[in-house]
Amino acid sequence: MPYGYTGKILHANLTKGELSIEEPEEKFYRTYMGGSAMGMHYVLKETPAGVDPFSPDNVLALCTGVVTGTPISGQSRLTSVAKSPLTGCIGDAQGGGFFPAEMKFSGFDAVIVKGKSPNPVFLWLHHGEAEICDASHLWGLTTGEAEDILKEELSDKRIEVLQIGPAGENLVRYAAIISMSNRANGRTGMGAVMGSKNLKAVVVRGKQKPMIANPERFKELQKWGSANLEETGMDDFGKYGTPDVCSPQNRKGGLPTYNFNSGTFEKHEQINGKTLYDEHLRGHERNEQNRFGRDTCFSCTVKCKRVSQIDSGPFKTEAKYGGPEYETLATFGSYCGISNMDAIIHANALCNMYGMDTISCGATISWAMECWSDGKITAEDTGGIVLEYGSAEAMVKMTKLIAKKEGFGKILAEGSQKASEIIGRGTEDYLITSKGQEAPAHMPQVKRSLSVIYAANPFGADHESSEHDPAYKAYPDRMEKIGLTNPQEKLALNEEMMRFAMVTQHLSSAVDSLSVCAFVFGASFQLYGADKLVEVLNAVTGWDVDIKEILEVGERRLNMLRAFNSREGIGKESDTLPKKMFNRPLEGGRSDGYVIDKNQWKKALEDYYRLCDWDVETGHPSLKKMQSLGLGWIVAENKELSQSIT
Repeated sequence: MPYGYTGKILHANLTKGELSIEEPEEKFYRTYMGGSAMGMHYVLKETPAGVDPFSPDNVLALCTGVVTGTPISGQSRLTSVAKSPLTGCIGDAQGGGFFPAEMKFSGFDAVIVKGKSPNPVFLWLHHGEAEICDASHLWGLTTGEAEDILKEELSDKRIEVLQIGPAGENLVRYAAIISMSNRANGRTGMGAVMGSKNLKAVVVRGKQKPMIANPERFKELQKWGSANLEETGMDDFGKYGTPDVCSPQNRKGGLPTYNFNSGTFEKHEQINGKTLYDEHLRGHERNEQNRFGRDTCFSCTVKCKRVSQIDSGPFKTEAKYGGPEYETLATFGSYCGISNMDAIIHANALCNMYGMDTISCGATISWAMECWSDGKITAEDTGGIVLEYGSAEAMVKMTKLIAKKEGFGKILAEGSQKASEIIGRGTEDYLITSKGQEAPAHMPQVKRSLSVIYAANPFGADHESSEHDPAYKAYPDRMEKIGLTNPQEKLALNEEMMRFAMVTQHLSSAVDSLSVCAFVFGASFQLYGADKLVEVLNAVTGWDVDIKEILEVGERRLNMLRAFNSREGIGKESDTLPKKMFNRPLEGGRSDGYVIDKNQWKKALEDYYRLCDWDVETGHPSLKKMQSLGLGWIVAENKELSQSIT
């Protein structure tokens, strides 16, 4: 058995009802490491060019990494990749919890899904074996309901379930894949791809723990993480979770408010991490939040996941559906002008029950609210629902309608960009999308390098595809380890900031290929820096990689994602920002008057292209770059791509 990984990849053809097992060579694993890069290998080889995202021919890859399942913080992550029904570009989404580690224990590193079953099914992976099982009785159930039934039917409370809810079954374009009923592979609509295949769930159980090449050094790295929680600040991160950045973002004028018209929310303290911890985590009444209100992923010492429970009232919520992250507090909160924490917690639970991305769902509702405020959407459109900023009741009601694709929710289930095309009336002026994907809660007007990342990222606006601007000055020692030694002033949008964006994007891309947590491994605030990531990888696998090789893995994955889009005829024209970020200055607070200068931004984008070795006129990767990364086979095997890449 190899170190770290199982050496087995399951291929499931749902149309034929056939399963097969591939055993790649070690070179394959070292080239791609797992996760997103591994998944893209199969998507590029087996998905036809121009395929409809809901076609049976759209290949869905679910991949762990080479260190997944080892007992160290931040390793239990799973990446899903396929063509996105939300954007028409490549789709990519990561999620954590216990499922990724248990999938590795079941004997498989990845599952590659093709075709469409004639009836609802689930995949059952257990102790090195795999089956296709009937899921007709699970179709239509919420995630919590389906998980409970599967645990009873399979007579094992320790199984882990990765599944879709009714939103995925209904083909909501930003449907998520959910595990533990509260962890989401949230972005780009991967849940809808599963739904289009009649694949309700992947269920896993096993005891095949990964072998570790250097257990002594691995234990030292384990202990280092636990011992350095306080010094790195990760103890506070664990206590308050991602919501702890809410008020600091507001102070800097970077908390998206009223559909990105402001970076300041006057009621931010009502929805911040401290308020969530003190008043809304399970166990807060007895001061036992740390015991009952904080959850974790497999073998992680940080414990940053939130658990909330509301026992009564209109927003009654079960603890099994977790609690909101920062992005959720913002999208259902400040984006919509809502400060009712119970309503936000409930909306988060609805998304986990029905299986939806909280970012796209909340942001689409906030877009509709701005359209309402300017008279572009009326009660005649919404079925009488008054979509005013600040209306918690309307937000919750619309979240349910979206999941069920009922009433006006049927239109909003298309995502804001497609909804604007349906409605018209100038509603496109209110969009905050890039490549059709709604922007997360970090403002490119305030963090300028993100403005280029949001635009150029192959799967649309994403806040975890690079480090954020302030990190360059704040973490000089860690930045130096990845070759960044010239921090820039606030709001800089020059070539050096583009180099910062690109290099940290390569590291983030590697993190998504190794399938480790971006809150535990990275180049800035994280528990383990880039040097420790190298050490963990080598201790597990017995390899001799260095940071240069890690960054190359990330660059390889980024160019594979980009090549997929190029093959689809998607290039520079899609690398842009919503009009309001260029045309509408922010209002209020520290970022008052901030707007992105379009000419300066265009030059920055071209600087980024040149640094990436992508064609400045088209945005496509160069043939030279593809070949240098060992990706010449992609161009050779795709006629459509060879016409774009020179």
